[in-house]
Amino acid sequence: MLERFRGFWTRLLSPIARFLIRRGVSPDAVTLVGTLGVCVGALVFFPMGELLIGVLFITAFVFSDLIDGFMARETGRSSKFGAFLDSTLDRIGDGAIFGGLALYFAGPGDSELYLVLSLVCLVMGSVTSYARARAEGLGFEAKVGIAERADRLVAILVMTGLSGLFGLPILMQVTLWALAAASTVTVVQRIWVVRRQALAAQAAAPEGPPPAI
Repeated sequence: MLERFRGFWTRLLSPIARFLIRRGVSPDAVTLVGTLGVCVGALVFFPMGELLIGVLFITAFVFSDLIDGFMARETGRSSKFGAFLDSTLDRIGDGAIFGGLALYFAGPGDSELYLVLSLVCLVMGSVTSYARARAEGLGFEAKVGIAERADRLVAILVMTGLSGLFGLPILMQVTLWALAAASTVTVVQRIWVVRRQALAAQAAAPEGPPPAI
């Protein structure tokens, strides 16, 4: 859903990207710094109970995902390694966000239930991405699901920020339930879709030669 706004945000952030290009900054460096910023915001501020500050800090770095892609295209430095690095560090950033929330619920949030739910979101979000990558590596398509990564990321950051701003933890709690369910359903959907493709490919495969007599 949020992919439709990618062009708008890319145009808005393009002056920053061009400034970094003129300074000789590489897209991979932006990717790395952006991930480090997300990790610091999530793993330092969330466990302290500073939810709003953590979200604002993370938001300042999360747009690096758009900036580095624009820089790579603008400079003609797109590469398979860059795409690999970007996807890999995205998983680390996502894990840090839900890991930070788990630490929050282990500390000032004081809730074993939502600690576990944060870990469910962390694990199932990673499995969602892995299922698609593994399917594509085997020659199948698995781009299905009720919530894309961008939707999940924006939902948890916005609701966590509002929870910290207004003192309404219910906003974050409901979002965690929704994301845990959405991620789990998406994993099941991708397994089902790949299974159907695998069975179809198996049925369409030519039979081997008859055994020799």
